[in-house]
Amino acid sequence: MCGIIGIVSEHRDIVPDLVRGLKLLEYRGYDSAGVATLDGDGGILRRRAQGKLAALVQRLENEPLSGRIGLGHTRWATHGVPNETNAHPHATREAAVIHNGIIENFQELKTKLLEEGLVFETQTDSEVVVQLVSAKIREGLAPAEAVRRVLPLLEGAFALVFMFSGHPDLLIGARRGSPLALGYGEGEMLFGSDALAIGPFSSRLTYLEEGDWAVISRKGAVIYDQYNHEAERPVSVSSAASMNLGKGGYRHFMLKEIHEQPQVIGDTLNTMVNPVTGNIALPNLPELKRAVRLTIVACGTSYYAAMIGKYWIEKKARLPVEVEVASEFRYRDPVLPPGQVALFISQSGETADTLAALRHCRRNGQGIMSIVNVQESTIARESDVTLPTVAGPEFGVASTKAFTAQLTLLAALALVLAGHRGHLDSAEEIRLARTLMEAPALAAEILAGSRHLEHLAREFLAPARDALFLGRGASYPIALEGALKLKEISYIHAEGYAAGEIKHGPIALVDENVPVIVVAPSDELFAKTASNLAEVNARGGRTIFIGDSEGLRRLSGLAGHVLMPRVDPFIAPLIYALPVQLLAYYAAVAKGTDVDQPRNLAKSVTVE
Repeated sequence: MCGIIGIVSEHRDIVPDLVRGLKLLEYRGYDSAGVATLDGDGGILRRRAQGKLAALVQRLENEPLSGRIGLGHTRWATHGVPNETNAHPHATREAAVIHNGIIENFQELKTKLLEEGLVFETQTDSEVVVQLVSAKIREGLAPAEAVRRVLPLLEGAFALVFMFSGHPDLLIGARRGSPLALGYGEGEMLFGSDALAIGPFSSRLTYLEEGDWAVISRKGAVIYDQYNHEAERPVSVSSAASMNLGKGGYRHFMLKEIHEQPQVIGDTLNTMVNPVTGNIALPNLPELKRAVRLTIVACGTSYYAAMIGKYWIEKKARLPVEVEVASEFRYRDPVLPPGQVALFISQSGETADTLAALRHCRRNGQGIMSIVNVQESTIARESDVTLPTVAGPEFGVASTKAFTAQLTLLAALALVLAGHRGHLDSAEEIRLARTLMEAPALAAEILAGSRHLEHLAREFLAPARDALFLGRGASYPIALEGALKLKEISYIHAEGYAAGEIKHGPIALVDENVPVIVVAPSDELFAKTASNLAEVNARGGRTIFIGDSEGLRRLSGLAGHVLMPRVDPFIAPLIYALPVQLLAYYAAVAKGTDVDQPRNLAKSVTVE
């Protein structure tokens, strides 16, 4: 979850570019930040600061640093409190290191080094790595050999980049379980957590594979596999350099990304749907077409997308679907009959729990599909079939446009499977596909009239300590997602429930201080949801109704409402995702929280 970048150049001071790269990686970690370079004598110099990257920028203004080789890091704390001492890079006289991941056996290694008389400065698991490598160098080993000897001693997940005293043209990187990419520039080479860090400086990059380690200089790279054999890895062209990575005039990245959803949904649809015929084209899915069960695995917001996918696929295609939380999946030893299919959903394509679940399914003979937003990611590369979303970079920690892009793909997948399995005739498939094509315009309509949501959020949500979200059917996961969004960015305690479950316990929480947000499009379940809403009102609850005019006419006693356009129930979850995102956003703004980088959270969860 930390962000790392390393640059070695033959012709320029790289410190400004280290900082620029860290700004693009700040969504990965922001408890502290630091950079390190070599001085003219080959000694290691560092500048580190607690807090967000702005604190490091101020430190560098007060204490400038320069160099043609260096490391940069933004930290999301695991071992050790967030302070300057625990900030990366960690260094000895011999070497410096930056690390993303967790060294699980660090305490055992540290105890041994302490017994040998070494002194540690930090509380982190990462420092043990540079201490081990430095000890090998003091024994007379060259840097590359020292790293090669140390890597097998480490247990856990890591992406590491090393710099060495007296070696102004050498960086070494290694990965196991956490992503690491190489960038090829003119007279320079780079390491980075992902394409975003490298994109401003190089469009040509290589993703290291599991267990790889690489030695780079200004002239190029030598890559070794996990068996220490030289390896060839493909070089791809990244579009990150040409992406619009600013806020585009919006106050926050999250608001910008919410407003990008009509285009994102449309762009994702345009990769699949023929607008003239209405036919949907997806990659050949032979295993899935023969499957008798589909397992979908994901975390967080992607898990709620999977839940909606289950409703769609089971209802339209009549294919049984199991939805699994990735962090629990492997540990309950699930029954996975050979020859079935597992689908993994991840915005980054690097989510550690989801990736581990994927590999577990691979070992158990499952066909592997994925829905990811980064086509070069590890999950994409390890899948048999990848369905890419076209959301572009998402910098807000709370996922918005990636969620609706995932829903767009899942809806299309449900229709393709329904047609193949004989549960949807071609005319109905085309009708529903055209209904799906209406989603971008409907999303734009909601965003154009969203100011009323700001008033509701300020009046009802921002003052509250607790909130409940209710929904039935495919609206139930939207209720869960609304509660998650509110928790993530406003720090208001919120829970989502299936509306029918309100009287099985949660209704005890209802009073005049607990707003209840009810997601209720006009569908076959509306009458049931309306009854649950009446139960809440009868107990003094303040209900906010999210639904269309037909539903509003059938209700009374509301504290507020969000009037939605009438939509086909099939696409309702996709459209109703937007108001719950906006309610959470405006509540957070009213409370003055850090919307884009909420406390304790990181965008890409690359450790278990």
